[in-house]
Amino acid sequence: MSQAFLCRILLAAALCVSAVHAEGLKVVYPANETAGDPRFNDLLEILQQALEKTQAEYGPFELKASAAGMTEARYLADLRSPAHEVNVAWTSTSIEKEKQLLPLRIPLRKGILGYRIALIAQDKQALVDRVAGIDDLRKLSFGQGIGWGDVKLYEANGFHVSEAKYESLFAMVALGRFDLFPRGISEVFAEFESHSRANPKLAIEKNLLIYYPWPYYFFFNKQDVELQKRIESGIRRMMADGSYDALFRKYNGKAIEQAELKRRRIIRINNDMLPKETPLNEPALWFDPARY
Repeated sequence: MSQAFLCRILLAAALCVSAVHAEGLKVVYPANETAGDPRFNDLLEILQQALEKTQAEYGPFELKASAAGMTEARYLADLRSPAHEVNVAWTSTSIEKEKQLLPLRIPLRKGILGYRIALIAQDKQALVDRVAGIDDLRKLSFGQGIGWGDVKLYEANGFHVSEAKYESLFAMVALGRFDLFPRGISEVFAEFESHSRANPKLAIEKNLLIYYPWPYYFFFNKQDVELQKRIESGIRRMMADGSYDALFRKYNGKAIEQAELKRRRIIRINNDMLPKETPLNEPALWFDPARY
C-alpha cells in the first residue's frame, strides 16, 4: 500500500469522524400516534430549549421524531429495549416505570395533568351533577387510551375503565359507550374544539374537577445517563432564567382561565403508585390553583 493511498484513507476517515461530530447527538422522541396531534408541542419545545441551553457544554444535537407513530405502550416498550430507537419519551411515573426506565424527576407542566376535567356526552351532565363524592364517581365508567398510566390508577381506586385508541375515544364518549373521558386542564378545551364538529354530541363537563397527584416526566433508557443529565441541566437553567415558567403560561394559561377551577367541586383520588422519590415537598415544581 502506497503512502499516498494510506494518507487518502486516513483523511477520509478523519472527515467522517468530523462530520459525525458536527452532526451531533441524535435525540429521538416518539412520533405522534395521530399526525398533526398538538398535545405534546410544549414538551418538544422544552426539549428543544433544554438542548440548546446545554450546547456549549455537551455539543450539537439533532432533535427528531421516530420513524413511525407510536402509542404510549409501544414507545415505552421501545425505550426499555437495549436497541431502542426512541431515547427520550414522556409518561406518568410509577414505581414500576422507575424500576425499568431512568426518570427525570421534574414534573412536566408542573403536574397540571393531575387536574382533570371530563369530556362527556351532552346528555350526561345531569348524571355527573349527582356525583357528590368518590363513591358516586365509582358508579360511572371511564375511557382512557391504550397503555395510559391512568388506567391502573383508576382501576386501583375501584373504577371501571375502557381502553381504546386515542382518536376513537372522542366518538365513544359522545355516543355514551362510557360516561367520562377525563382530560388534563391543558388538553380538554383544545381537544373539544378539534373533535366536536365530527362528534356533535360531545361536551365539556361543567362542574366537576377530579384531582390526583400525577407527575409526568421525561424518561430515558437506563443506558442513556448522559442524555438524562443534559436534559435536566437544560431544564434547571430554564427554571432559573424564567423561560420554563414562560412556556407553562404560553401553553396552559388560557386553559386554566377557561377551567374556572374555583367554582368546580373537587373529588380527590389516591395515587398509591408514586415512588417515594417523587418530589411532592418541592412546591416550586407544582401547579397550585390557589397561587396561580
